[in-house]
Amino acid sequence: MIILELYLSFLKIGTFSIGGGYVMLPLIQQEIIENRAWLSLPEFLNILAIAEMTPGPVAINSATFIGYLAGGFWGAAFATAGVVTPSLVLMVAAASLLSHFYQNRWVRAALDGLRPAVLALIASAAIFVAESAVTDIMSAIFFLAVMALLLLTRLHPVLVLLLAAAAGLIFYS
Repeated sequence: MIILELYLSFLKIGTFSIGGGYVMLPLIQQEIIENRAWLSLPEFLNILAIAEMTPGPVAINSATFIGYLAGGFWGAAFATAGVVTPSLVLMVAAASLLSHFYQNRWVRAALDGLRPAVLALIASAAIFVAESAVTDIMSAIFFLAVMALLLLTRLHPVLVLLLAAAAGLIFYS
């Protein structure tokens, strides 16, 4: 049953994605595109773009959109529930335990080791998306222009996304 499969797939993704939505991208790619073939890579990239532009965490937005495409309304509900279940359980447990053990050197050392690992997972996701999204000279120019706008100006990211969409309409239509 697709609903149960969506829940279990996103439960697995949510369980093994320490660090947030961008860390989940390689896991989503493996589980949803390669293992289950619920989406193609171009479909996934479109969902990722929509998930980025809509309010809320990218992981939850992605799970909701993927679940909807694969299983309709209930697919969206169960995929979203699956991806948030591990975080909910861990946050409740962490809130009650971490305050007691945060000063413990072993806990601090483990957290210090997780930070660079999370950064590596985010970098891996960025490289994956870049390899799939930068497909021609125009998309490379867009990438460099948007990166420059984000790093060198104080423009709001939503404005930069709107400018990129307008440029896409101009140059790709």
